[in-house]
Amino acid sequence: MIYLEQIGYYLPSTEISNFSKLDKFDIQEEFLVQKIGVTQLQIKNSDEETSDMCVKAYMDLQSKAKFSHDDIDCLVVCTQNPDNFGLPHTSAIVHDKLKLRQDCAVFDISLGCSGYVYSLSILKGFMINNGFKTGILITADPYSKIIDPSDKNTSLLFGDAATATLLTTSTDNTWKIGHFLFGSDGSKHGAIHVDSQRTFVMNGWEVFNFTAKYIPQHIHQTLEKNNLTLEEVDQILLHQGSKYIVTTIQQKLNVSEEKIPFLAQKYGNTVSSSIPMLLKDVNLSYNRILICGFGIGFSWGSCILERN
Repeated sequence: MIYLEQIGYYLPSTEISNFSKLDKFDIQEEFLVQKIGVTQLQIKNSDEETSDMCVKAYMDLQSKAKFSHDDIDCLVVCTQNPDNFGLPHTSAIVHDKLKLRQDCAVFDISLGCSGYVYSLSILKGFMINNGFKTGILITADPYSKIIDPSDKNTSLLFGDAATATLLTTSTDNTWKIGHFLFGSDGSKHGAIHVDSQRTFVMNGWEVFNFTAKYIPQHIHQTLEKNNLTLEEVDQILLHQGSKYIVTTIQQKLNVSEEKIPFLAQKYGNTVSSSIPMLLKDVNLSYNRILICGFGIGFSWGSCILERN
């Protein structure tokens, strides 16, 4: 079996206050706090590459967990904003920067806000099929590379972050990874895209309507697949799309804000890093968590994590 053992992370040091943008975008403080929910963003430096963020998240993970470079059998990077437009794959650059073993398998996965859940499933299966004992899943998707600072639909929402998740065969204080459930609607691919000028474009209302319609029922289906009820999970960790999106799902499921929290006030929507950014700080008394990612594609996926 493959288990989730530990999570490291990296947040860039540059902090940008969204309160300073209220006049620029002609919005009220109440709207910023209650609907968007993000009061501060952390943005990478212009000379900082995606692979640099990956390495820093990895180093944080290594400070928390007992493993060495030589233990790593495989490393996966989930990103849609790689180094050098994706050639070569960012995981190869990370492999070089970390000086990993030559027989360590590395590859990238191009997915956005659902990326952590998809990548977790892919890496778990890859490790089982190849008899690997130690794998690293890194998420790093600095949207600051493609966001127009004058676009209030995106520049108030997206921050930069990276995470590194350790998957091992250890059963000591780890998470058992349960059954996954996935979904896609490629007919909505135009709702979130990069235009011909390499600028990020998002139709916020279309994203919200999709989320409100599909994600609550998808969560119920994930619980059913794992033979669980809503009451039997301690917490549901959603992709932190915005406070309005998270609150809408929480209300549709008729659960408390504690059960479905929005906690990205100080760093924003960090795409594939948003779920592990929550999971790293989960309450130690919680034994069963549902994680759910959704967004660009449209693409969505969920699974259950249960403490050993």
